[in-house]
Amino acid sequence: MTEQTLPPQNKSFGSHSLDKIVSRLKGTTDPKRRYEYVLWLSKKLPTLPKEKHLKELKVKGCISEVYILGELSNGKIHWSGYSDALITKGLLSLLIEGLNNLSPQEVLNIDEGFIKETGLQTSLTPSRANGFLNILLNMKSQAHHLWEGTSSPLNKS
Repeated sequence: MTEQTLPPQNKSFGSHSLDKIVSRLKGTTDPKRRYEYVLWLSKKLPTLPKEKHLKELKVKGCISEVYILGELSNGKIHWSGYSDALITKGLLSLLIEGLNNLSPQEVLNIDEGFIKETGLQTSLTPSRANGFLNILLNMKSQAHHLWEGTSSPLNKS
C-alpha cells in the first residue's frame, strides 16, 4: 500500500506545504499572476525582530538585505525572516511557508528542483533568482547545524 498526497502527475519536493505552493504557481501560465502571488505571500512573512538582524543571519549573495533564522522546537524548525525588498520578502515567505515545521533532515532533503517548477524564473531577474537559491541554501545550512546539534549562529560563544 502506497500513500499519495499528490496526484500522480505531480512530483513531491519533500514538503506538502511546498508542493502546494509549487502546484499553485504551476497552475498559471501568466507570469504576472505568479508575481502577484509572491507579493501576496510577502504579507504572511513571520517577522524576524530587529535585534536579530545579525551579520551571522544575513543571507550572502542577495542584493537586498535578507535575514533568516531557524529555531528548533520539539524536533521541528520554525523560521522567521526579514527582507527590505518586497519581492524578496515574498520569495523568503514562500520558502518559510514551504519549509516551516519540518525536521532538520526534512529540510536537508528538499529537492531544489522545485525552484524551476514554480516558473518564477521567467519573472525574476537573474540576481533575484540567485538570491532565492541563496536563501534556500542558507536555510539548508542552518538545518544542517541544527541536525548535527551544533550551535545556531545566535548561540555562538
